[in-house]
Amino acid sequence: MKILKLLICTGLLCFVFTGCSRKDNYKSWEYYRGDPGANCYSGLDQINKDNVRDLQPAWVFRTGDAGDGNRSTIECNPIIIDGIIYFTSPQLKLYALDAATGTEKWIFNPFGESEARDVNRGVAYWREGNDKRILFPAYNRLYAINAETGEPVATFGNKGYIDLREGLDRNPEEIYVAGTTPGVVYKDLYITGHSTTEGDGAAPGHIRAFNIRTGKIEWTFHTIPHPGEEGYDTWKNPEGWKIFGGANDWAGMALDRERG
Repeated sequence: MKILKLLICTGLLCFVFTGCSRKDNYKSWEYYRGDPGANCYSGLDQINKDNVRDLQPAWVFRTGDAGDGNRSTIECNPIIIDGIIYFTSPQLKLYALDAATGTEKWIFNPFGESEARDVNRGVAYWREGNDKRILFPAYNRLYAINAETGEPVATFGNKGYIDLREGLDRNPEEIYVAGTTPGVVYKDLYITGHSTTEGDGAAPGHIRAFNIRTGKIEWTFHTIPHPGEEGYDTWKNPEGWKIFGGANDWAGMALDRERG
């Protein structure tokens, strides 16, 4: 077993990870909440209840961008891929750090000089050959970031991002949509829900699958059924699918890869 790497970001982060080769024995943390099934479980036993009191910080990393109110906490559950930790800061900047030393490899700031909006609870990873991408939701955008350089992938959507407000049967300029929790990766699809408001004018809570290479929508599941879909006849207002919103998945999903 490789030596366990300890990451402690004083006042901001306190997580434990390790890098191992297999992906199905609960000894890596390459996915949000541990594995595709979101089990939040690790089979590692090098640290246990008898010796955890003896741990010492290996290194400390500070983002330095905590702000007032909701901009003071890190809600991200980081992932670790090939010895690199990927996580987001209070201002939703995306970081890549060397897990052994805490050295910053790169940083991506989706908001520039503007104040960050909403929260980010994690990111997802996709790889095909030498093409390695971090799928990163920040407010109403979904970014595809080169995992090695920290640069947006120009061939994805609009030069590296897509607007999650688009493709929801509403005027994108009139609705609130935010990707607060990462989606799941299945083959070349990024499958995700989103956060909406909860009153009149709320965006619909469609579940959508985006092509990770291009950013295009591959399929949509309507949580408020459209005409001809199962459950449509249970709505008293036949035009309800056009005017009602919500029924959304904002808290993330689990994936059963074997069943697809």
